[in-house]
Amino acid sequence: MLSCRLKAPGAKPQDDGYRVLAELPAKLFTALQQAVAAITDYLAEQPDGLDAALQTFYFEAMQLCRIADTFDSHSLCDLTLRPGRRGSHVSTLCLRNVVPAGFLGPRFEASHTSVLFSATLSPELYYRDLLGLPEQTAWLETPSPFSAEQVTLRIVDRVSTRYSHRAASLDPIVEIVAGQYAALPGNYLVFLSSFEYLEQVAERFQAQHPEIPCWQQARRMDEAARQGFLERFTEQGQGIGFAVLGGAFGEGIDLPGNRLIGAFIATLGLPQLNPVNEQFRQRLATQFGAGYEYAYLYPGVQKVIQAAGRVIRTERDRGVITLIDDRFAQPRIRRLLPSWWTHHKSP
Repeated sequence: MLSCRLKAPGAKPQDDGYRVLAELPAKLFTALQQAVAAITDYLAEQPDGLDAALQTFYFEAMQLCRIADTFDSHSLCDLTLRPGRRGSHVSTLCLRNVVPAGFLGPRFEASHTSVLFSATLSPELYYRDLLGLPEQTAWLETPSPFSAEQVTLRIVDRVSTRYSHRAASLDPIVEIVAGQYAALPGNYLVFLSSFEYLEQVAERFQAQHPEIPCWQQARRMDEAARQGFLERFTEQGQGIGFAVLGGAFGEGIDLPGNRLIGAFIATLGLPQLNPVNEQFRQRLATQFGAGYEYAYLYPGVQKVIQAAGRVIRTERDRGVITLIDDRFAQPRIRRLLPSWWTHHKSP
């Protein structure tokens, strides 16, 4: 996604202030192209003549104009108008790529061989459509290096983590996490769908179980703070870490052995329901006939699998994965989970 912000003193937002544009605003991009050309000419004579702010604008404007040249049905151009200072409004224009197949497909066709691999490269049709893979692409699912005996998967379908049910879900989630910790003390991660939800669950947990060490992911953590969060997971340690699904601790981290013996995922991971994601859903439905699945369901379940994958990192690891939401019991959701997981429905 590329965006630019424009001050519009005389403009007023309508409805929710969000608009999808059928085509690019020609006058704006003509002005941007002229500005880029003028700055380029100036730099030819004064190579060191740009301050930091103007240089940032120059490179961002060039990139925006370059992307605008590729604008097509695979992209979305939208405008968001928000209140600014002293009665003015700030407009944010975004060019968003919905389907990368238009860019990647020609690359695959031109290459002799391409190999894509991932633990979450499923379902096949979803990736074939979005990435523009050739029709003759071969798919191979290799056996997992891990075994079902290494993980105990529990699906708790008596709790709903939908936004409208969150207040009622707090005590059940606390009970589930505390019960598992009492049965097997050690290091655990609890993943929630947002910082607001995380703060509510963590606050309730600490109020009811002050004897259990807890730490939580904060908004806008820097590298030192993220490292400090991970350092709490020691081989001899015990406690509960609270994190946001899809954030810094949901993938790309290794906590082998007793550094992490279990994870709770209290969300299906669906992207937020907002005007942008709804536009993605509509576009994907029109193009592939699977708008909800492509825009919400598959990306959400992939985040769940990635977060749960923090538990089993080596062939010697053992751990517990608890999926908390009634939708995890649905057959179509369970079919999206790794085949080597053994399913145990919790009472």
